[in-house]
Amino acid sequence: MLTKIKTFFQDQLMPKTQDTPQQALHRLQLGVAALLLEMVHVDGVKRPEQCARVESAIRAHFDLSDDETDRLIELAEAERNEATDYFQFTSLINGQHTPEQKVALIEQLWRVALADNELHSHEEHLVRKIAQLLHVPHSAYIAAKHRAEAEKG
Repeated sequence: MLTKIKTFFQDQLMPKTQDTPQQALHRLQLGVAALLLEMVHVDGVKRPEQCARVESAIRAHFDLSDDETDRLIELAEAERNEATDYFQFTSLINGQHTPEQKVALIEQLWRVALADNELHSHEEHLVRKIAQLLHVPHSAYIAAKHRAEAEKG
């Protein structure tokens, strides 16, 4: 137990070496993918439509091949399972995304939530929570929802 506590403080509080640009991009990709995957799981039912939406969003957002997308999803799923909160992911995004990119991510979260033609209260709560952590204004949060709904038809 003491080893775990010590490791936590070293990992979270001790100064870290600077990431290379490639490492920073990889961490950002993992963070975005983990949040999108959380939307798939948040209502307790993993639906194929939502999984497909996550795959296409990741592939398009980061311009990845099918193999790269599959590998990123695998790694992000592991990160998501180990995560204790969303801050570790949103802090990466806050540091590297513009306000417009953050709104685009919120819109992608809405699209994943709506992919199965149902909006569960847990899904709506998750999008709201992530929008708050990303400092996305409420008006942009609502506009992103409306765009995702309009796309769904």
